[in-house]
Amino acid sequence: MKHRILVPRATFPDVIERLKVEVEVEYNETDTPFTPDELRRRMADKTGALLLGTDRIDQALIDNCPHLRAVCNASVGYDNFDLPAMTRAAIVATNAPDLSNESVADLAWGLLIAASRRMVESDRFVRSGAWRGFAYDLMLGMDLHGSTLGIVGMGRIGQAIARRAAGFDMNVMYCNRTRLAPELEQPGRARHVPLDTLLAEADHVVLVLPYSAQTLHMIGAPQLARMKRTATLVNVARGGIVDDSALAQALADGTIAAAGLDVFENEPAVNAALLNAPNLVMTPHTGSATTATRRANANLAVDNLLAALDLGPRAGRPPNVLNPEALNKRRAFQPGFRVFL
Repeated sequence: MKHRILVPRATFPDVIERLKVEVEVEYNETDTPFTPDELRRRMADKTGALLLGTDRIDQALIDNCPHLRAVCNASVGYDNFDLPAMTRAAIVATNAPDLSNESVADLAWGLLIAASRRMVESDRFVRSGAWRGFAYDLMLGMDLHGSTLGIVGMGRIGQAIARRAAGFDMNVMYCNRTRLAPELEQPGRARHVPLDTLLAEADHVVLVLPYSAQTLHMIGAPQLARMKRTATLVNVARGGIVDDSALAQALADGTIAAAGLDVFENEPAVNAALLNAPNLVMTPHTGSATTATRRANANLAVDNLLAALDLGPRAGRPPNVLNPEALNKRRAFQPGFRVFL
């Protein structure tokens, strides 16, 4: 008898066809997100799920899904998982790391250039018919070449952003919990500094750190006040790391010059104050949104899911397990038997 799995958001049709070779698939072709209650109802008889959005896997859902054995995200983030609860229930959790690194770094640079050079504002100005020709102060922005770039969070995406900075002859500083090895600092000519130093000295600040209780509102009114009035802030990490209300106020007051956001608190809802903030470029959480990257992420999630369900060439050995303890617990019991420890 085949495993039954849920794919609660739309993805590439060939990804679904690949799954159907091995498992029975319930697929939300409408791409309208399920409510938590609907997700629990549809997951009740499933042994696995492939998630392409931010559907929450928490204790309430787990209690209602006695057959669930694996849930696999098609993204690097997994703050939608209650990992301790999943581990207690021997549910394998996986993500899709590293495949998005370069695409997210590209978008971070796009936001940085667009915000610092007021490109979106300039586009609207030209389209409006208001342009009347040269003026010395028309759409003045901030230089990137020769300036100082500060990167908060120096994982693989942060390092990819730093490497690109070399082409702009930028001075790169970074803040990270631990300093990188010299051979990782060298390609971006980056130096490790405390956060306060980075905020005070950087001309452009890019956030690429993970979201956690400790990083909630890491960038709020006090931190924005430490930045240069000519500075640009870009967030391609997670919503909530920046206090969106404080950022809107800082842009309105001229505390900083510009910002670019790909992520928001409470997304897809956007703080109304941001909608009227000047010198702000926004994209709808599309850091990994290239065809090649999204397809690779979805296929890696399939690899993880099939392996976690003991199917395919990597049966029992999913490539990207977040909670290996769950695998160990499951091996001690009959397949499909739920254990709580």
